[in-house]
Amino acid sequence: MELTAGHVWVMVAAALVLFMTPGLAFFYGGMTRAKAALNMMMMSFISIGMVGVVWVLWGASMSSGEGFMEIVGNPFATFGLEGITTPDGLIKVGYAATFAIITVALISGAIADRAKFGAWSVFVPVWVTLVYCPLAYMVWGGGLFGPEGAIGKALGPAIDFAGGTVVHINAGVAALILVLIIGNRKGFGKDPNHRPHNIPFVMLGAAILWFGWFGFNGGAATTAEQGGLIWINTLAAPAAAMLGWLVTERIRDGHPTSLGAASGVVAGLVAITPACANVSPVGALGLGVVAGVASALAVGLKFRWGFDDSLDVVGVHLVSGIIGTVSLGFIALPTDGAGGGLFYGGGLTQLWAQLAAAGIAIAYSAVLTAIIALAIHKTMGFRVSQEQETVGVDLSLHAETAYEFGLSGHGGSFQPLHDMITGKGQGESPEAVPSSSGAQKAQPATGKESVGA
Repeated sequence: MELTAGHVWVMVAAALVLFMTPGLAFFYGGMTRAKAALNMMMMSFISIGMVGVVWVLWGASMSSGEGFMEIVGNPFATFGLEGITTPDGLIKVGYAATFAIITVALISGAIADRAKFGAWSVFVPVWVTLVYCPLAYMVWGGGLFGPEGAIGKALGPAIDFAGGTVVHINAGVAALILVLIIGNRKGFGKDPNHRPHNIPFVMLGAAILWFGWFGFNGGAATTAEQGGLIWINTLAAPAAAMLGWLVTERIRDGHPTSLGAASGVVAGLVAITPACANVSPVGALGLGVVAGVASALAVGLKFRWGFDDSLDVVGVHLVSGIIGTVSLGFIALPTDGAGGGLFYGGGLTQLWAQLAAAGIAIAYSAVLTAIIALAIHKTMGFRVSQEQETVGVDLSLHAETAYEFGLSGHGGSFQPLHDMITGKGQGESPEAVPSSSGAQKAQPATGKESVGA
């Protein structure tokens, strides 16, 4: 088969979406404490490795083809991509893989600074297999919500062009469940050191995400007209959401922030994801404003309700994902095969379909994520010890630090990891060591002091 312009575009779009996960690593990494930045970024990168393998072996097979009760595809039908030999088929598999990768990576922001890396590395492939793949099949693979699915026939097919339910609602619900199971960080809501340590990283990450999102939304465009509409909507909604978020901050807090601008962009991108090919540019602007304001207000609820969604995955992805998905029941444009949303004279049909898709996605993700997370938490443990959290998960889990702060006053000289974690060498007394002149020489700073950033 000759390589066409369409094939090239999907490959480029897939590369853009894959680039979004390192962008997410910067976005999340900058929002954590300095001593947790590398761990946060590693949680995104390990997602690429784990899901890349899973998708080739059985993930792609589970999300398409003949299915079981319209819920999930047969994992052995094309195991190892056996039988998928056409360029068109392989390109689509690669494109779909990048969506699965970033979906699970999104969840990690909610449990920043306190999750075991080993537990996360187990969670990723299991969650993608049991939660992401079935939902992707139900929505995009010809399952329950498709035109021939049971719910699709009863209520009409739900619209989710690029992942409002499969990606954002799914990830947002899973994030909330993990937070409730793992618990809050030490000092949540009180310790000022939990504030973002590198806002430029956050803004850089948001810029990379916005750049990649044009591939995220536009990769599946089938016509030039549809591609143009998607591009404009992917520009308009996040732009309006950023303004909505900043105005909300100005009214509520007295000042707009850089973190708010970056978060507003992401909220708008999340909201337009399911609707990018099915709303007008003016509709995208309105959707963006609503998402930006709603998510700006929602992120504060974690302090009122007492759940430590560290990097606002629930407030941004779940809230704006629901807004974008349900809004299609009101503002979806009429098409040849559907009457459009309520505001276009289409009645309530599309709204019921969107509500059903959002509701079932929430319930399915919540139940399965709880089972997976509890199993891991009760066996190997999902949370680091208090000592590891105090020292910092970068040092305690990876034996690395993101920044050189002149650790322990040695000016860059080597100090064993055990010394930095415990504050003393193995088998050595913590007492002051006599100097050659007979005076007492001060001990170096302990690990807890040296990595206190």
